[in-house]
Formats: sequence, C-alpha cells, structure tokens
Amino acid sequence: MSARAAAADLVVRLPVERFTLDCGARLLVSQRRDAPVIALQMHLRGGHSLDEPGLEGQAYLTGGLLDQGAGKLSEEEIAEVLETSGGSISGESNGLSAAAAAERWDTVLELAAELICAPTFPADKVRSQRQRLLDRLLLERDEPRVQGDRLFKQLIYGDHWLGRPAAGTYESVARLERKHLVAFHRRNWVARRAVIAVCGPVEPARVAKLLDRALRRWTPGEELPYPLPELPPRAVRTAVFPAKREQVHVFLGHLGVRRADPDYPALVVMDHVLGAGPGFTNRVAMRLRDELGLAYTVHANIHGSAGVHPGAFTAYIGTSASKVPVAIEGFLREMRRIQDEPVGDAELATAKDYVVGSFALSFQRAARRANYMVTAERFALPDDHLERAPKVYAAITPEDVQRVARAHLHPQACVVAAAGPIREATLRKALASK
Repeated sequence: MSARAAAADLVVRLPVERFTLDCGARLLVSQRRDAPVIALQMHLRGGHSLDEPGLEGQAYLTGGLLDQGAGKLSEEEIAEVLETSGGSISGESNGLSAAAAAERWDTVLELAAELICAPTFPADKVRSQRQRLLDRLLLERDEPRVQGDRLFKQLIYGDHWLGRPAAGTYESVARLERKHLVAFHRRNWVARRAVIAVCGPVEPARVAKLLDRALRRWTPGEELPYPLPELPPRAVRTAVFPAKREQVHVFLGHLGVRRADPDYPALVVMDHVLGAGPGFTNRVAMRLRDELGLAYTVHANIHGSAGVHPGAFTAYIGTSASKVPVAIEGFLREMRRIQDEPVGDAELATAKDYVVGSFALSFQRAARRANYMVTAERFALPDDHLERAPKVYAAITPEDVQRVARAHLHPQACVVAAAGPIREATLRKALASK
C-alpha cells in the first residue's frame, strides 16, 4: 500500500471540547467512550527557563517533589490512592501527567489538582530527593556521553537557558533548600500559564465541572510571554570533554527550526531519509554503521527538538578515536548529498510509508492523545491537523525534500562536541578539510 493510500485509511479523529476554567487555566477534553483508562497532561509555561541564577534545578526539583505530599496527604497516602485507583502521577519541570482506570477518573483528577495547588514539599523529602539528584549529577560529571551532549548544547545556544541542563549543576542543586522550591511554586505554578488535556471515557462537561471545583484555590497569576531568544549565529565551533575511554561520543549539528515552521512536515520526511528512519533504512545508518562499520548507534534529525524556540539539527555517533574524522566526513557528506541530489522514489516511499503509518498508530494510547492536545494548543495547530497531517506527509515530493534540506541544513556551519580520548585540534581539522 502506498503512503497516499495509507493516509486515506489511517485518519485519526480526536474530537476536542475547550473550556476556560474559573482559575484561568485552559482545559481540553476528548471523550473516548470505550477507552479503559483516562489520561491527563498538564503543561505549564516556563519550566527551567525561570530558574533563578545560581539555583538551576529549581523547576526540576519543584516538579519532581509534587507527589511527595500535598494538602493533608502524605507521600504514603498519595501512593495508596494511586494504587487503589490503578493510577499514576508524576511531576516535572513543565507540569504534571496522570493516568487511572476509567472508573476512578474523578479520584485521580482530584488528586492531581491537589498536587498542583497545594504541594507541601516536606523537608525530609526535599533533602532526600536533592541528595538523589546530587548523586546522579556527581556520576554524570565523569560520564562522557552526558558531558558531550551538554557541551553540544552550549555550542549551539551559548549562555541562553536552552543550553543549560534542566536538572541544574552539582553546585546549584547543593544550594537548593525547601524555601526555594516553595517560592518557585508560588511564583510560577499559576493557572493562566497552564494547558490541561484530558482524554478518556468521560463527559467533557463533567471534567470541567470537577476541575473548576478542584482547582478553585489555584492562583490565577499572569500569562508568560515567549520573547524571541537571542542565540549565537550558526558557525563552526568545537569543544572536547577529555576522558580516558575506549569510545568517543561525537555530536555534530547546528541551530535548527521552530515547530511552527511551515517546512516542518517535509523536514520530518527528510529526517527519515537522512538519519531518523528505523533500522538500516536511513542514510547515515547505512553509510556509517552498515558500510563503514564505525558504530552501532548513529542517528541524525532536525525535527525532534523543534519547539516554541528553535531546536537543533543533531547528528550523533559513538566510535573509536581514530574513526572520528571519518564519521564527521560521513555526516557532512550525507547532509550535502541530500541537498545536491533528489531522493529516489523508492527511498522516499519507504520513509513516507513509515511516517504515515507510525503517525496514526501512535495515537492508540490515551496518554499520547492528551499529549497531542497540549501540543496542538501550544503551537496553534489547526483543528483539522490530525486529519490533514498524514496526507501532507504522503504528498511530500523529492523536490520538497531537496528544498528543505537546502534551506535548513548547514554543513558549512556545524559545531562539533566530542567526549572521550580525542583532541579539539582533531575536530577542527576534520571540519576544515570537508
């Protein structure tokens, strides 16, 4: 079956009713009558972009500690409610997610509301979670792949918060105390910055009524604007994290695109040809892994990190130090080839078939649907986006792929960060010679 034929059959329908709650939060509800579970996704603007200088990790720990106590409920009582409801709840820097058996949807939504409005941040739990995070950060100080990724983001984003780890640094987390989390929650966890999505076998009006009541204490606060970030221009830059290991972790790329870019659908297809397709179907995997035998793990894509702010084109490989120049040459070669030569019909068909088929199949789970509703609201996707998207992917032509590759790939202005037994001069030489 061709991608066009599959697109006609694999249409996802996701009816959504929208509400503005009394507290100011936006609520989206999709009724799915036969679903066995209900899923909630709450996205809160801000996240670790709002960490105070020197206290990075504030947002990360604030979200992570939501389920350790709320209102009059202890961590143990929260866990008991979840266990008897077949549910789960977890908080993060940018919000909260929850799921439950359909018949206990009201219990878990009320619990989620309590965690959002009234987390208690018990002092002993703060100390315990902070120590766990410190232990992890201490281990990561010597982990080449983690440090290589961090160097890469710094090369792309400079001093902007986009280039900083959401979990903070060992030094910043060590400064965090309960008062910092309480203050962060009070200032930044406000209703007008929130989008809440619920999917399951529930009447939308009942969900709105329950959450209006359960979130009545939530501080409305003010909306948070998204100013355009001032980021370093694309240019050749290199950095190395030296480590005495067998392997070198190499990250190559440049500043990418926003999710709202009109070329996004064609970039998704381009990525699956270039470096994101499954198995051995994409070019960088076939060239660097299959033909040259440089590594097993190798990939590249630009669409995966696209958000409100620009993401990054990121190509990654783990290989031996002697093969790093060959790997860099391989990435740059494939970037230029997809710009210079039209993609073959069979190769393009394989990529489109995968994109179209996986797009529809990914919506089987309620959690995926709730997450999509948040995404659609954040990026102002049209109401018929789900119906149109498979058809748009299926209609991508070789000319479309070549056009967006020329517009959005910049092999002449890549940064390279590497972690392992290698010198920065080796990276500069490899970039200069290609």
